[in-house]
Amino acid sequence: MSTHRPEHPGGSEPAQNLDYRIAHLQDRLASGELGELGVRVEARGQTVLLTGTVPSAPCREEILRTVHEELAGVAVHSDLVVTETSSPDHAEELA
Repeated sequence: MSTHRPEHPGGSEPAQNLDYRIAHLQDRLASGELGELGVRVEARGQTVLLTGTVPSAPCREEILRTVHEELAGVAVHSDLVVTETSSPDHAEELA
């Protein structure tokens, strides 16, 4: 799990309307280029928790970039799991 510190610690502005900002982020994730519906965004006090499964590492990075744009100044904890579905690069040996 990774933690991202707020850019504006101690300010009251990021704490205001956190639910609204989360809803806007969820809309952006669902309707954007990624069309990502498998990520859950939850407010936990003054922080935000991201959970879910994404198809690739680049997808995860794009989601984190979008989250930081939308929730600038809010501490974000990320627990996104990457499930690569690529073909194996070698044959499996059965005993």
